[in-house]
Amino acid sequence: MQHLARPLTSVLIKPAGPDCNLACRYCFYLEKNQMFPERKVHRMSREVLEATVWQVMYGGGSSVSFGWQGGEPTLMGVEFFEQAVEFQKEFGGGGRTVGNGLQTNGVLIDGRWCKFLSEAKFLVGLSLDGPEHIHDHYRVFRGGEPTWRRVVDSAKRMLDAGVEVNALTVLSDYSAEHPREIYEFHKSRGLTYMQFIPCLEPDPHDPSRPAAFSVSPEQFGRFLCEVFDCWVADFEDGRPTTSVRWFESVFATYVKVSPPECTLWSECGNYVVIEHNGDVFSCDFFVEDEWRLGNVLAGELIEMLNSPLQARFGRRKADLPHACQVCPWLRHCRGGCPKERWGNPADARLSRHCEAYKMFFEHADEKLREIAADWQREQAEESPVLPEAAYQQTPRVGRNDPCPCGSGLKYKRCCGR
Repeated sequence: MQHLARPLTSVLIKPAGPDCNLACRYCFYLEKNQMFPERKVHRMSREVLEATVWQVMYGGGSSVSFGWQGGEPTLMGVEFFEQAVEFQKEFGGGGRTVGNGLQTNGVLIDGRWCKFLSEAKFLVGLSLDGPEHIHDHYRVFRGGEPTWRRVVDSAKRMLDAGVEVNALTVLSDYSAEHPREIYEFHKSRGLTYMQFIPCLEPDPHDPSRPAAFSVSPEQFGRFLCEVFDCWVADFEDGRPTTSVRWFESVFATYVKVSPPECTLWSECGNYVVIEHNGDVFSCDFFVEDEWRLGNVLAGELIEMLNSPLQARFGRRKADLPHACQVCPWLRHCRGGCPKERWGNPADARLSRHCEAYKMFFEHADEKLREIAADWQREQAEESPVLPEAAYQQTPRVGRNDPCPCGSGLKYKRCCGR
């Protein structure tokens, strides 16, 4: 494969496509089955799996990451993932580091799954919205039966087996009203790694308005502020004892390193999504014909990642309105995810969560600056001081050079901005 500018470091794979054994009332992906009408049940073939793993392993660098998502990926069965790991080993070579993440609703997780996930060192993102009354408000089986008991039992089963588990919580109009209760619930269950995902979908009857279950900007902002206070209150010796992914990503922007969350990058497009049939798309939130890059059986992932279409997709994020460009919080939020920019022309392409972000930064900025200053002092104390000659030998970063933070962007478009 030819050398291309953007490396293939991670992919998001949907082996069961949009298929799911739940009928969560706020799910945005179930409707994607309309894109694959040729069959009712969608499952990735061994041929597509092998082609996908081979291309990632040979097109990636020293470290690659596989994210397995849905729909519900556990519908594929343990055997599918055992085969995926075997392919990773077969095509690995050279001491390459491989990471696997599985996002699941948890209802199929039994002892065999736990054994595999533990031995294969999968990181599991478990969809759990909090206590029973919150989780079961929207997360139900197709017949409307509650799912909470099955999910919390699976959480305990995985934690007892030594599986690394993160709680993935969707913030809806209902759950966002219970920030402290959700945070304390996860802690009490041993789920100290948390990710909060704001729900924002268009109303099916009036696409210019959010669906009723979407979290409002005011709700989202209040939620972030209160959970931030919980997170800070749990610090010990100046360090967090729980992990909240968005806070950690935002913190990265305060110490000028590349944040792990793509919503805080200047541009999108650093990964691709692979559907069950091998079709490749620009992003999980944009599995649409307009952003179809190709198919793993007919092209190379590394070329799709570096294609003009993917570049155009990525640049859309940086196309911000004037209000964003003059906002004091721009370097910390980067305008949010492009998925949040839709609706009435009066919105002026602002994120629908804009007011939530402003509320949060006005609340948390002083504390984040304090934490960042402490962290930078620690880094300076731990890092040896180089002799002057070493500094003279360190090459300067040009404006058009790749940014040293690792974002994949040019320096002038990232930390040099």
